[in-house]
Amino acid sequence: MKKWTPTHEAPEPLEGPVVATITGGTILWFVLFLAQLPFYGWYADHGHTWWIWTCLAGGGLGLIGVWYVRRRDAAIKRSAGARPGPAE
Repeated sequence: MKKWTPTHEAPEPLEGPVVATITGGTILWFVLFLAQLPFYGWYADHGHTWWIWTCLAGGGLGLIGVWYVRRRDAAIKRSAGARPGPAE
């Protein structure tokens, strides 16, 4: 079998509102966690409590993600500001 190799270069990664996207996703995880808490008894009876804890874990990991992307965004802005401008 011959190994497949790409015939073109990979496209540049897309940049967008990363901080807003991660923050929105984190909020969604916490909302899902809070929405499921009143039904904890039902989840426990049916062996599905992991759904609740998955939402809490998603929210917790999302907080780490928000911290990470905010620092990344700040580093990118610092780097862009430190570049020398065109010579006059």
